[in-house]
Amino acid sequence: MSVSITDQLPVVVIGAGPIGLAAAAHLVERGLEPLVLEAGLSAGTAVRDWSHVRLFSPWSEVTDPAAEKLLAPTGWVRPDGTTYPSGGDWAGQYLQPLADVLGDKVRYGATVTGVARAGRDRIVDSGRDEQPFTVHIRTSEGIEERISASAVIDASGTWSVPSPVGANGLPALGEQRAADRVSYRVPDLEDPAVRARYAGKRTAVVGSGASAFTALAYLADLAKEEDGTHAVWILRRGLGADTYGGGEADQLPARGALGLRAKAAVEDGYASAVTGFRTQAVEKEGDRLVLVAEDGRRLDPVDEVIVLTGFRPDLSFLSEIRLGLDERLQAPTALAPLIDPNAHSCGTVYPHGVRELSHPEQGIYLVGMKSYGRAPTFLAMTGYEQVRSITAALAGDQEAAERVELTLPETGVCGGAGLFDEPENSENAEQSGGGCCAPTPVQTLQIGGPATTSGGC
Repeated sequence: MSVSITDQLPVVVIGAGPIGLAAAAHLVERGLEPLVLEAGLSAGTAVRDWSHVRLFSPWSEVTDPAAEKLLAPTGWVRPDGTTYPSGGDWAGQYLQPLADVLGDKVRYGATVTGVARAGRDRIVDSGRDEQPFTVHIRTSEGIEERISASAVIDASGTWSVPSPVGANGLPALGEQRAADRVSYRVPDLEDPAVRARYAGKRTAVVGSGASAFTALAYLADLAKEEDGTHAVWILRRGLGADTYGGGEADQLPARGALGLRAKAAVEDGYASAVTGFRTQAVEKEGDRLVLVAEDGRRLDPVDEVIVLTGFRPDLSFLSEIRLGLDERLQAPTALAPLIDPNAHSCGTVYPHGVRELSHPEQGIYLVGMKSYGRAPTFLAMTGYEQVRSITAALAGDQEAAERVELTLPETGVCGGAGLFDEPENSENAEQSGGGCCAPTPVQTLQIGGPATTSGGC
């Protein structure tokens, strides 16, 4: 049987994060040639940005089996599976060694600016599927290049596109003008410059998920040492029994403890909660900021604003590719019903693979956090199963591609926007947040940044 030119081309993987590197390991195991394009100058660039934040999942749940096989000959040994790595641990002790083993199959300083079919824009049908992909990149030196690929696996995550403070999904009036006082990351208060930014200051924290809990806990600790430090916690919903998660009933003790720390921050007076507040504008008042809600409420001035309202996928460089995406979540249409937070039920996010992740354009796949679009939760093990299935399909092993090789515990996809206007005492209140999720054996992981576990679960 003759081998086509397309078959001889590499499979381009976008992003050298946990799922992208796992995809490369599975491709190698299948005898296919990967080329990982990483915009940063090291593996796990996005993970390193939250290196100070500890994961909720232990080491046993955050390494990929194919990657471990690739690492084994180097003498690499997985850290104690019962311990919890920080983002820095994950990047330094697993992701970078894995990228090093892959060697020249990983290229750093390569930002993908476009993906298309060679010689075909998205309009053209004729001969489309027979053409290889062309991946446009810009190097860290500013040089533009074109790379041909037999297939593309986009594991670029969502870290580069944080959601704004504006409650309608668009930047609030004045938000961009106040950019020097607005952050979209959990602050690393061990960094002297970051600590000085918030010490003795009044800071608004916008968000209702794990990242907001983390920021509140950090700022409360700072307030105990630095007089004048105070956090104003802004929620679009009201306070309820499930606002702080599962607490001691949470099957993830680290996450439950974090929610309890956030609760203590409020009860001990280090933070104050403002509920039902949907930000419409960020106004400057002298050298401070005033947040204004859609209902006209104005908060007392703050010095800083930390926005932790989630992330969204960057689809701009895929504009010439025919993707099939859910109109709400921006996730693949077959996957979206499994992860839609508007459902507000603690159903199962089933392991899924090539079938749910395929698009009208053959040979391109969004995986990892990118595949979840705007949905707030993601499982590392689910991502590893995604790329195992996809690489099996690319190797022509359809039976393995369609076989589920991962058993996951039930996990709730709760919270989100759908019912947040319901009264606290409504019959839906119990199902509108994290309370229904907490007692279930969830294995939730922050991929692409700590805010990805927001949304109530």
